[in-house]
Amino acid sequence: MKCTRTVLAVLAALLALPAVAEAKIIEVGDVGAKLTPSCPHSPCEVVSRTTAYQTRLGDDKDFFVVPKDGRIVAWTIALGTPPKKQIAYFEDGLGGEAQAGISVLKTGDRWYRRVLAESPIQKLTPYFGQTVQFPLTASLPVKKGNVIALTVPTWAPALGLGLPREAVWRASRAVDGCDDTQTQTAQTDINDLARYKCFYRTARLTYTATLITTPVPPKTAK
Repeated sequence: MKCTRTVLAVLAALLALPAVAEAKIIEVGDVGAKLTPSCPHSPCEVVSRTTAYQTRLGDDKDFFVVPKDGRIVAWTIALGTPPKKQIAYFEDGLGGEAQAGISVLKTGDRWYRRVLAESPIQKLTPYFGQTVQFPLTASLPVKKGNVIALTVPTWAPALGLGLPREAVWRASRAVDGCDDTQTQTAQTDINDLARYKCFYRTARLTYTATLITTPVPPKTAK
């Protein structure tokens, strides 16, 4: 009987302890599908001079939409390996060395998106053929409903091809310039506003972002 009373007393003490609020780690943009860039296979296509994000991949939709308030602490990109001639071609025509970063976008009506925060732009050439993660020295605050986009001021071999039509991504290009991949349309400034009316099928942007959610205080018993 004494043992039983002791166990009950311990359980009562544990129940009296406050619940611990825990943050969660979520990889925004990860739906379990392998990220496979097209290069060096033919055609070797790249993302160029724009800000873009995936809106659909099969039955998965809006997976670059932030699910909870928190902070983005890193981002990851899978890069292809363009042949040397292709690298020279892209560098000559698209503003130089391959570079990219991520941007936090606030959504608006009629596909308008405004930049709320952005990471430093990273040079990508040393990481061709690899999947590389860039930790952020200063994390980016995000709110539920924000969008995490890939910003490419030059070019990046970060596009997977040959997918079904249900693979859709959007870019910050003018609606009458969806086929213009050389004009600079990347959103590189805070508060920059652009309209994402251009969309592309059968391809996947090969990046994700690491979110640490804001801990939610536990509800106290009434």
